[in-house]
Amino acid sequence: MRLRKHRTVLEPCILLLLPSLASAVNLDCSQIRADKQSFDVSALGTPISVMTSEDNSPSPTMTNTTFTIDICKPLKKAKGIPKEEDCPNGSRDLYAESMCIVCGIERVVNTFENRTSFRAAIPIAGQYTLHGGTELDPSITRLKTSSSASDREKEGFRLELHGQKYPAKNGRRQKAVIEFLCLDKAEERDLTAMREEGEEDEVIGALKEEAEDDDGEEDHSATGETADDGHGGTLKYLDYAVVGDDKVLSLEWRTKYACEDAKGGDDSKTKSSGHWGFFTWFIIIIFLATAAYLIFGSWLNYNRYSARGWDLIPHSETIRDIPYIFKDWMRRVVNTLQGGGSRGGYSAV
Repeated sequence: MRLRKHRTVLEPCILLLLPSLASAVNLDCSQIRADKQSFDVSALGTPISVMTSEDNSPSPTMTNTTFTIDICKPLKKAKGIPKEEDCPNGSRDLYAESMCIVCGIERVVNTFENRTSFRAAIPIAGQYTLHGGTELDPSITRLKTSSSASDREKEGFRLELHGQKYPAKNGRRQKAVIEFLCLDKAEERDLTAMREEGEEDEVIGALKEEAEDDDGEEDHSATGETADDGHGGTLKYLDYAVVGDDKVLSLEWRTKYACEDAKGGDDSKTKSSGHWGFFTWFIIIIFLATAAYLIFGSWLNYNRYSARGWDLIPHSETIRDIPYIFKDWMRRVVNTLQGGGSRGGYSAV
């Protein structure tokens, strides 16, 4: 009974910590800053998945691993999937808080029996502080000022996200490394054109060939998939391997938002706000110029001609005549429309 009472007292205290943990796991995608350079990738803040397949020969099976990432907020639990077959996405209990933003789901496909079975759910990066785990601890590196000579030839940034050990006992620390590379306008147009023509396979093949040229050889045991991010860019799986004491997932994200002169955020909002800013400044300049002209003209009329009242305003007579001029102009327009067929107002005798 005492244990149950102690549990009831602790539960509200721990639950009060959950909002702060939720905010801690979130990255400020609109203000990713590295070496005095800011990047806004908030438009990419939605779950996106890539898959890799590994042949288990001579067994008639293959392992499919789907990696899902949301760089701006924790992943939500998938609907219709058993809890044990899903990553700890936002799961909460009395002594544990798991907020996963990079996750891997392994499934085994038996090609002989035409059957797929679940193998493992791997929480790669996230916040696990209440369960004795690690924090996300994001690390950002600007490629142009990196200590690596090969990195300095690129434009963009590298984002490292950390997780806990998997398996929990005697496992390796998990980590995700996402390299955001600048996708210039020419490359974006080419990829968009190929997608519109239904040549998605050629897009993926071209990216694979580029990776093979960089590595000098092709790994035939695993094939990576490239996913469209919905904003003209691509997310590509590179590797999931042991590096030192860690198990590291390496991804490459080609996007226009990784360019150092790019404007991030939602595309439609960015365009509309840009047009609104131009017209706003135009109206402000016209207003200030008109006000300056009236003030200077009034001051000049007062000092030179000792004018008072309406006579202070420059061209006051013309301004007072504007209603009559407009009325006369409207009368002419109406007369023209009504008497378009007459000949100078004279009638035949």
